[in-house]
Amino acid sequence: MASPDNVFQERRLASMHLIQELVDVRTEMLSLYSELAAQHPFDDSETTIDLLEQFCQALIDYTADAHFRLYRYIDERKERRRAILAVADRVYPGIVTTTQAILDFNDKYDFTDKSPCLDELERDLSRLGECLADRIELEDQVIQVMRDQRRAAVSDG
Repeated sequence: MASPDNVFQERRLASMHLIQELVDVRTEMLSLYSELAAQHPFDDSETTIDLLEQFCQALIDYTADAHFRLYRYIDERKERRRAILAVADRVYPGIVTTTQAILDFNDKYDFTDKSPCLDELERDLSRLGECLADRIELEDQVIQVMRDQRRAAVSDG
């Protein structure tokens, strides 16, 4: 049987692993965002369409990763540290709002069943960039308190 200290450490390591995975997926998505934005002015070339498809997939992967890993972990109350729960409860409504904007962007630029129309891509990317900045700021509040709690636990232990 695992000791309470071992269980505690395993839970903390799991939460830190979740954070690192989220940051890695987020970094990949932001890199593709930058690549896509650099294609301006946008045309319906194969390069632009392929990059847009890659970006949309990374965007959805990032959004799903955050929801199904980090926020579900917190929402299912596997996370018990009150400071983390308080921050998560405060920022979660904003995360939900940004998720809807991300899904709307993806739906608009999912070209699997239709021809690409990139007339509004510049404006939509700009709006999405603002949305992502807001989301990252909110996520970073959760990440920071999780890291602070981990540091406190390590220094206490």
